[in-house]
Amino acid sequence: MTPLLRRSPRKKPADRLVTLIGKPGCHLCDDARTVIAEVCAQTGAAWEEKDISRDEELHRLYWEQIPVVLVDGARHDFWRVDPVRLRRALEG
Repeated sequence: MTPLLRRSPRKKPADRLVTLIGKPGCHLCDDARTVIAEVCAQTGAAWEEKDISRDEELHRLYWEQIPVVLVDGARHDFWRVDPVRLRRALEG
């Protein structure tokens, strides 16, 4: 008999964390920040921002893709943030 696979319960948006990886003076980062702040305010999700110019590992991983958006530590988007897609990721 095959054991049943159990799905983890879905996280509520309030239990999710959105991370914006960007740098000062980046207009795309400014645009992403606006979208993230709005979507997180609407859904109750938390968000943080990390400066790629102050973190060698983030710089190595993401320099050519900033701004990069992570949801719960997994890459969600880069360059442009689609508010509908981000909302879906947080709610689904």
